[in-house]
Amino acid sequence: MKIGYARVSTQDQNFELQEDALNKSGCEIIYKEIVSGTKADRPELNKLIEHIRKGDVVIVYKLDRLGRSLKHLLEMVDFFNKKEVGLQSISDSIDTTTPQGRLFFNISASFAEFEKDLIRERTRAGLEAARARGRKGGRRRGMSKEAEQKAILVETYYREGKMSVMEIAKEVGISKMTLYKYLRHRNVPISAYSYKKEIK
Repeated sequence: MKIGYARVSTQDQNFELQEDALNKSGCEIIYKEIVSGTKADRPELNKLIEHIRKGDVVIVYKLDRLGRSLKHLLEMVDFFNKKEVGLQSISDSIDTTTPQGRLFFNISASFAEFEKDLIRERTRAGLEAARARGRKGGRRRGMSKEAEQKAILVETYYREGKMSVMEIAKEVGISKMTLYKYLRHRNVPISAYSYKKEIK
């Protein structure tokens, strides 16, 4: 059975684009819910997980509709594999029902993790080099050393543009509002569109 899953973040958004694509893909059932991508509690996704059986295929319009993060997405794919359930993403051209599709997904996920590791490594190297030169990142009074180091990480990730604001916040272990505070503290230009979008 082909089972669809569609998600939107707010009441203002609609399911039409996702539903049309899922119906065109032959989904017999479509689970729909309105919930932020960061929320762990997803009742409809839980129902889908309870419903799936060996040989089924879960179809999404895009991978970010399913996973909260790369880690969560990999966990979901691993769970589906153990259940012998396939995953297809229409927009991302991912299909784990084929050996080639599983290989492509694993390689893509590995590169994404590798890229994040490189960013972390460069950041740590930069901090160590600055400390070796007797610099502490220009910490201002009123901001702890730990907070300043987090601010430096935030700036690095943000300027790289390789991670979303939400991913940066989770990686550094802070809220989105604190993230933006750090960016302002370090005089980093912030996109007004990004700011309005991410603080919803």
